[in-house]
Amino acid sequence: MKKKPVKLKRSKTTATRKSTAVKKSTTARKSTAARKKPAVTKKPSAPKKPISKAGKKSVPKATSKFSPQAVNDELKRIDKDLIKLANRRAELTTKIIEKQPNPHHAVFDIHQDEALWQELEAMNSGPLPFHAIRGVYREILSSARHKIRSVRVAYLGPSYSFSHVAAIERFGNSADLVPVSTIATVFEEVNRGHANFGVVPIENSTDGRIVDTLDMFTRLPLRICGEVQLAIHHHLLASVPRGEIVEVYSKPQALSQCREWLARNMPQAQLREVTSTSTAAQLARDKPGAAAIASTQAAVQYGLQTVAERIEDNSNNITRFAVIGDEAAQPTGIDRTAVLLQIPHKPGALADSLSVFKRNKINLTWIESFPLKGTEMGYLFFIDFEGHFRDAKIKKAITEMERHAVRLEILGSYPRSEPIE
Repeated sequence: MKKKPVKLKRSKTTATRKSTAVKKSTTARKSTAARKKPAVTKKPSAPKKPISKAGKKSVPKATSKFSPQAVNDELKRIDKDLIKLANRRAELTTKIIEKQPNPHHAVFDIHQDEALWQELEAMNSGPLPFHAIRGVYREILSSARHKIRSVRVAYLGPSYSFSHVAAIERFGNSADLVPVSTIATVFEEVNRGHANFGVVPIENSTDGRIVDTLDMFTRLPLRICGEVQLAIHHHLLASVPRGEIVEVYSKPQALSQCREWLARNMPQAQLREVTSTSTAAQLARDKPGAAAIASTQAAVQYGLQTVAERIEDNSNNITRFAVIGDEAAQPTGIDRTAVLLQIPHKPGALADSLSVFKRNKINLTWIESFPLKGTEMGYLFFIDFEGHFRDAKIKKAITEMERHAVRLEILGSYPRSEPIE
């Protein structure tokens, strides 16, 4: 008989050793792999959004960065600081003027004002336009100066005319601003000492020279000590709709500066000339079917609606106003000088006089002729040019002009200004 092969059984001890060895080998390999691969950190799962009873996910409400209450609190803090700083600025302005050798003269310092406007404009980064910043400072300075000296200023009225606006721009509302009926009266009030200064229109970019003003410079010995350039925007004001307007009132210059717009848009309306834009606004308020061409200030004052804005034909419509008095402005480096010149009535006389400006490299900015009154033949010339009469080359030019002149008067030197909107 064949013997069956006998299967040998491994002992549990041997199997256990082999299993242990296999596990150790596997563990070692995993450990090596773990060292080779960087550990990956699992991102924490986002918290689940709460579910409403209706089974829909509820969206949390967005919260604003500033609550209305927080904004109001911040505004109150800012207002408190602004009031404190404005009063402090006024106090220091008054102290500086009081320390000057002649405080009453220092109240009107156009040189300092122009320097301040330039500094403020350079500092202003918005969003407020510069004319708004200027308006705030103008009133602070006006109030501070009023404590030193009350300045009386005559202007071509009535109130809320463009001459009034120019006077406010230069002197502020704290000055004693006095409206008078004519340009001649402005000159007379200053010449008699009833007013410290006067404000009169001298030139418009659309209509040219203001004859009444130039005529008064030939009559009275007053000088120009400053200027204000206003961007003149005319508005059609009324208390009725445009379709019901049958008459348009304004002063001749305003009607002239808007004649093309009126012909296109208001052909049915009769144009009526009055002495001022303010008078026109009063008529528009009181008379049925009437409208006025006037300023936004007049609209506010007389409770009128603005039917059409900026109806002037020339969008760059600027009027230059002269500040007249007996003060002399100091050189600033950006000055203008005005002279009144009469020359012999003969060929070449004007050319000889004007050649002075070319030889001395002086920029001539304005010249107007004015016929002599009476039987004498000839013309007076009003001339503006860059520079101050105390500058060396200006002195030289004036001396040369005097050699050719029958009459030469320096009407004044003053800082050049920029147009104000």
